Amino acid sequence: MSDTILIWGAGAIGGTLGAYLARAGQDVLLVDQVEAHVAAMNAHGLSIEGPVESFTQPVRAVTPGAVSGTYRRIILAVKAQDTVAATAALKPHLAQDGFVLSAQNGLNERAIAAEVGAARTMGCFVNFGADWLSPGRILFGNRAAVVVGEIDGRISERARAMHATLSIFEPDAVLTDNIWGYLWGKLAYGAMLFGTALDNASMTENFDDARYFPVWNTLGREVMAVARAEGVTPLGFNGFDPTAFMPEAPEAAARASVALLADFNRHGAKTHSGIWRDLAVRKRRTEVDAQIAIIAEIGATHGVATPAIGKLVALIHEIEDGTRAQSWDALDEVLALCR
Repeated sequence: MSDTILIWGAGAIGGTLGAYLARAGQDVLLVDQVEAHVAAMNAHGLSIEGPVESFTQPVRAVTPGAVSGTYRRIILAVKAQDTVAATAALKPHLAQDGFVLSAQNGLNERAIAAEVGAARTMGCFVNFGADWLSPGRILFGNRAAVVVGEIDGRISERARAMHATLSIFEPDAVLTDNIWGYLWGKLAYGAMLFGTALDNASMTENFDDARYFPVWNTLGREVMAVARAEGVTPLGFNGFDPTAFMPEAPEAAARASVALLADFNRHGAKTHSGIWRDLAVRKRRTEVDAQIAIIAEIGATHGVATPAIGKLVALIHEIEDGTRAQSWDALDEVLALCR
């Protein structure tokens, strides 16, 4: 068995990580279900483009059906809604002493642990901006937080090793004993990003528009209320301050955090979220059920109401189904619940 890093999902996140790790001399094998993407990477390399830096890295890539052998280190980077199927597909290739690291958005570690076992699951939080442009091409829009940690909070040797590996890509990567805190923090920020995808304005334009502050404030507070009910202590990153959205937090703190989010996104090449891109450009379903609807489901088990989250999920579904256009009118419907 080699010590190759298998990256399952070579889109925006997995592709970017794979290109940087391969450039640093790591033995990486990329797996992607898009045959044209795999063919382009094998023929011409994987091109990373954008303001951070641009380069083309020779890589090895295969489709899921062509994977053979077993691997100790598997980075899972598929869309959240594909986690269960992807984990089942990769499971035969996971070494008994290996682990799956989830470089995804959402609480996918739960689904991965259910399939391969908690002891073979490692958490990861990523917030850098990237978009899949076309076969063999990825936009790396901006650097941002990368955090790794065991799901039981231990600081293990393998977590230290993966932290060192991910630091090749992001020198400021963090090793944490509270990965769930980062993941729940990202859920709150993610709920806001889904809100910005209801219309066609940029993320910064949405966060800058004072009319819609109640939307970001309410979404953040609903997620934080569920996190508290779960016994999680959310952690902040890149301008997002979870304590600003706790039930007892003053509105001024939330306004300050939203202003920082606007400023953070103002300086990146990625003007719109991947959610917006899924809806407006790629015309495909988003991660809303796996990433956002689950918040309402968990909240319900604790008796925590999440009406704004519920409305947001319903509106995203309508856009996915083609029965509603992305517009300010959609965001206005969430706003009506937040005043």
